[in-house]
Amino acid sequence: MKPSGALRFALAAALIALTAILLQARGRTEGIPQHLPLSSFPAELGNWDSALIELDKETLEVLGPGDFMERVYQDPAGKLPAVDVFIAYFPSQRTGDTIHSPQHCLPGAGWNPEENVRVRLSMVGHATFPANRYVISKGGARRLVLYWFWAHNRGVASEYWAKFYLVKDAIRMNRSDGSLVRFVTPMFPGETADTAQQRLLPFTSAVLPLLDDYIPR
Repeated sequence: MKPSGALRFALAAALIALTAILLQARGRTEGIPQHLPLSSFPAELGNWDSALIELDKETLEVLGPGDFMERVYQDPAGKLPAVDVFIAYFPSQRTGDTIHSPQHCLPGAGWNPEENVRVRLSMVGHATFPANRYVISKGGARRLVLYWFWAHNRGVASEYWAKFYLVKDAIRMNRSDGSLVRFVTPMFPGETADTAQQRLLPFTSAVLPLLDDYIPR
């Protein structure tokens, strides 16, 4: 039986509090390797160009301290739907500023969940890792969402496993940095989630090798 929302919130809050206590107890500045700012993320991927989405003040306040990037990439031939890429990197989560799951914010924006399953993604030179495949709809429009949590060269789908690794890495590495990587693309009428995912995978494969430059191992 799945835990209730209140219980899951309590577990997540307890992990965050434990992480904060552990990091404060160690009393050392977190050692984060050098990395590029997300403002320098490529505006072109392959032959796809993009437009930068400026995050409004309210969104930035909800996200908290961090480095954020959202770009919408367009197929130059105009045959494929656009791909919205959002990356949020938090250099420290020791004060309770943690990563927000899209499953919390998308329904708040009026999108209705239709499907939520786990899939596995792969990248060259890296073991496969789990990600969330989320299908949402609003007013007849449907979107495919792929997202996962990425930290220290590790991808996980569960926000609770992400919290577990947050505590583990805080103890082992004195680091609490982490990120969220999210892709959103419109779905064709009648398109299945499997077909939309296969269409999106070449694009995600172009982004994955870049993550190490912006999200330090």
